[in-house]
Amino acid sequence: MSNADETNMNDGANGGTMVPKGTVVLAATPIGNVGDASGRLKALLEGADIVAAEDTRRLYDLANRLGVHVNGRVVAYHDHNERDKADGLLDTVETGATVLVVSDAGMPTINDPGLAIVRRAIERGLPVTCAPGPSAVLDALALSGLPTDRFCYEGFLPRKHAERVQHLRMLQAERRTIVFYETLHRIADSMDDLLDAFGPDRRMALCRELTKDYEQIRRGTIAEIRDGVREDPPRGEMVLVIAGASDEEANAAAPSTLSVEDLAVLAIDRALEDGLRIKEAITQVVGEHPLPDGTLANRKQVYQAVLRLKG
Repeated sequence: MSNADETNMNDGANGGTMVPKGTVVLAATPIGNVGDASGRLKALLEGADIVAAEDTRRLYDLANRLGVHVNGRVVAYHDHNERDKADGLLDTVETGATVLVVSDAGMPTINDPGLAIVRRAIERGLPVTCAPGPSAVLDALALSGLPTDRFCYEGFLPRKHAERVQHLRMLQAERRTIVFYETLHRIADSMDDLLDAFGPDRRMALCRELTKDYEQIRRGTIAEIRDGVREDPPRGEMVLVIAGASDEEANAAAPSTLSVEDLAVLAIDRALEDGLRIKEAITQVVGEHPLPDGTLANRKQVYQAVLRLKG
């Protein structure tokens, strides 16, 4: 990269919004309120040679609302094609093009496309930078009233009940504040599973419609939030922020090895949900839950436990 290009990339220190050449730029887009778009995002939308957008229609809608014109070539860049398109986009970066990567809302790579091009750019020694901005994860965390000094982001909760239960069990000893995404279609079931995993008294916040006119933050215990979800189901995508385990809770959950009976229950759920033979389900579940010494539970014992549960 030339000295001129380096100057362009660092010009933001002086308040500029110049567009760096020969660079991949990940740019955060508004998560609800279009007023959160930065001046840098507007300059990048107008000045980038290529805009790789998760949804091209949403990109043009955003540009219209921001009053900017997208002058570069626009390409669809989403979960199903990002690996195939990454190298082609990077070939243009090598010739000096600016490739802007944007998702529908928030920061690319955070539950959105972008990771493939970042990894390949690093492998190829090509520059990557960020134009930071709105983040539903950080917004919800800040508004939750829960500790923010240490937290973990877990993305969307698993869709299937058995996998969701397994995932939440793994987090029972987690002392950090935990952040999840969830949809309206699964929130009721997920709240039931959160109650089973963490108990009724753990503090949490359910955050929806963040930055929009109807933004809502529900704070309380897991039991209170679950009851509220039943009485007044929330709409739209939402962010769940769960308090970390206390020392007592973490110590109680520390022996995380699943019993033979636990493995049998998971295997039965897996077989029903995935349409597998019970022995196939047992093989999968046992392989996913090694014992503390790295060995695997005895599949015959798990099978016998399945027969007991069914009989």
